[in-house]
Amino acid sequence: MRYTLTKDLETGNAIIDQEHRELFQAVERLMDACGKGQGRSSMEPAIRFLLDYVDKHFAHEERIQQESRYPNLTAHKSFHTAYKKTLRDIVAQIPPSGPTVTDLGKLNSHIAALVSHIRTEDKRLSGYLKQK
Repeated sequence: MRYTLTKDLETGNAIIDQEHRELFQAVERLMDACGKGQGRSSMEPAIRFLLDYVDKHFAHEERIQQESRYPNLTAHKSFHTAYKKTLRDIVAQIPPSGPTVTDLGKLNSHIAALVSHIRTEDKRLSGYLKQK
């Protein structure tokens, strides 16, 4: 699966879309490295990016939602909290010797869940912000 910020994933909010674009670019770099047999060595920087990204980006989205009095803030924030916990759990299970193919698969599946969230919930947020 390729990770590209296509038109159907754009929210229309320049800042949110740029942050999503950065996420997709980082994931693509990791997937490309995996395709070249370099996934294990590329995993560490990708994980550091993801952990930092979810904290920064989710906080940014939540601030926008609070400021705009977004009615689905509680549910959106619950997803963010659960997502960050699961990401940290996945990362914690990676052995010190480096990720296995299974570890890469878990991470990829978790990233796919984030893409689904962008496609549905972030688009819903975008629609709300456009009405304000």
